[in-house]
Amino acid sequence: MTQAVTVRAPAKINLYLGVGPVREDGFHPLATVYQAIGLYDDVTVTPAEQWEIHTVADAGIDLAAVPDDEDNIAIRAGKALVAHHHRPELAAHVEIHKGIPVAGGMGGGSADAAATLVAVDRLFDLNTSDDDLLAIAAELGSDVPFALIGGTAIGTGRGEIVEPVVDTTQCWWVVVPHEIGLSTPLVYKHFDMMVAEELLEAFQPAIPQSLLGDLATGDVLTLTPDLENDLAAAAYDLRPDLVELRERLERLWPDAVLLSGSGPTQLALFADRDAARIAAGTLSQEGLTHWLAPGPVAGCTVIDYS
Repeated sequence: MTQAVTVRAPAKINLYLGVGPVREDGFHPLATVYQAIGLYDDVTVTPAEQWEIHTVADAGIDLAAVPDDEDNIAIRAGKALVAHHHRPELAAHVEIHKGIPVAGGMGGGSADAAATLVAVDRLFDLNTSDDDLLAIAAELGSDVPFALIGGTAIGTGRGEIVEPVVDTTQCWWVVVPHEIGLSTPLVYKHFDMMVAEELLEAFQPAIPQSLLGDLATGDVLTLTPDLENDLAAAAYDLRPDLVELRERLERLWPDAVLLSGSGPTQLALFADRDAARIAAGTLSQEGLTHWLAPGPVAGCTVIDYS
């Protein structure tokens, strides 16, 4: 058993997010194309007498909504893994350094859970199989399995069934968070309301094959018409201020602007790195918090043994 293990996990975005009508179990069928991008949370675990957690963050990231007790998904992940191995005597101190916006639709909590699974597995030499890690991840949340594998992948079911796809693109994302978070359950509830009132239509979702083809060939410009988020209308209806921010980003002449998942983070896509840097510089001059991130990037990675 090592004394500490650090694992880095990336943020996720949805290049495509198709949402079907709510099912009897309360979940929505999803068809999504995930891409991992270069914003990261680092999770360090060390042996402890009981489960503990401490979280710090980069500048511009508000931790007010992050639980510092056993409600944190990272603690739930660690406990689920040791329970899987019938080792209830094992516990760890979990230290999270967040570089992914909180409640921003970028899967930060899922990244923490995935990183904790890998870190605890290494810390206690549990040798969990990949299949078992993915199964435990799926029980924790829809985005957690993708956080394990990273890159670009199709997500189906509730989003938890992931299948990597070929992606030779080199994307540059200007990531613009919002100081006011947006609850994912609230956005889905509003989506359902808009469907019930016939303000939106919900179909059985399917991923455009043209999008997968453009990812494989690496042509960022031709894939942009297929970038779509079925939750965007509900999020923008709840938060008109996000529409204003989107219009502000569109004036930077990106190749596309996307809402990240259920929001409120928005993403300006550039095929050209220099154009992305110029846009980021403009936002800096305007005093708007943002990050510049490449995609796709790898999933959970062990970055330190000590």
